[in-house]
Amino acid sequence: MKKGKFITIDGVEGAGKSTQISFICDYLQAKGINVILTREPGGTDLGEKIRELLLSTKTKSMHSDSELLLMFAARNEHIHEKIIPALERGDWVLSDRFTDASYAYQGGGRGLDAERIEQLEQWVLQDFTPDMTLLLDIPVEQGMSRVESRGKKDRIELEAMDFFERVRQAYIARSEKYPERIKLIDSSRTKEHTSAQIEQILASL
Repeated sequence: MKKGKFITIDGVEGAGKSTQISFICDYLQAKGINVILTREPGGTDLGEKIRELLLSTKTKSMHSDSELLLMFAARNEHIHEKIIPALERGDWVLSDRFTDASYAYQGGGRGLDAERIEQLEQWVLQDFTPDMTLLLDIPVEQGMSRVESRGKKDRIELEAMDFFERVRQAYIARSEKYPERIKLIDSSRTKEHTSAQIEQILASL
């Protein structure tokens, strides 16, 4: 039985996740909550090795199914080795991306059938789900201009603009399907404006 809360933060490239993750950690710690920060793919030794495979530009080609399976392999390790033990200790866990990203990137972006993703989700997660997902939304063009300013891109960030348009629409569709869990946040304005929206939502937890 989990005692802590599990929060995930997601969104298209350049939505401002890193900035808001820092804000969320500071906000929760100020309330005396111990926060474990993690990420997907990654979060464990094995997960970080899989992340390197998935995001390295040296990985020239990868079948979409292989990409999806690697994501869920890393996720399985992540849940059992890091997330659940932390929640059982009473810590709160904040993950930079989680399963919604598979529906957005491999489902929306790559065009994989959502039913196949659901089968893997059921196998790996069973009934385990985040308490809340903060979905940062920004127009793709604006987000990608932020990515450009960061410099070197990873394998996913090198995809075409229409790929990210499909990713964004898949995320929005997820937020409409699960409005109680997924909170859609406008991150197209200032970081302060985004943080103010997040603070209001976190207060409900």
